[in-house]
Amino acid sequence: MSLPPIFGTARLLDDPELRFAPSGVAVCRVRLAFNSRRKNPETQQWEDADTLFVDGTVFKQEAENVAESLMRGAEVVVYGRLKTERYETREGEKRSAMKLMIDGIGPSLKFATARPQKLARSSNGQGNGGGDDPWSTGAPAASGARSGGGNFDEEPPF
Repeated sequence: MSLPPIFGTARLLDDPELRFAPSGVAVCRVRLAFNSRRKNPETQQWEDADTLFVDGTVFKQEAENVAESLMRGAEVVVYGRLKTERYETREGEKRSAMKLMIDGIGPSLKFATARPQKLARSSNGQGNGGGDDPWSTGAPAASGARSGGGNFDEEPPF
């Protein structure tokens, strides 16, 4: 059974927080707010309705790109898998929280512009035809060959 997918537009509540796991893998935490807005028919004004707050995690090169490219208040388009994280407080109470394992995230271009820059990639024998550059002129990337893991049943890379 796979984790439930989510796709939507959200706002970053804080600047992304980049750190590195002991294995050296980049991990970026983003705090997201998904909210529904509706136009009040009586006042003709837009109003915020329910809001879903969730912490998201991005891995590897995409984590570094997110930390460098996005900032607090940015509207982003994001997709990933919802996961329950269990933990224990200092007082010994067992708790759980919903987390979003992000498979893709980028700026929304509804009210902003962006200028993507292609990063240099090293050939490491993985990915499509010997390199991991999805924009290469070689064969198209295989389905699911993206950073953060393409298989929805896959755990984070550390």
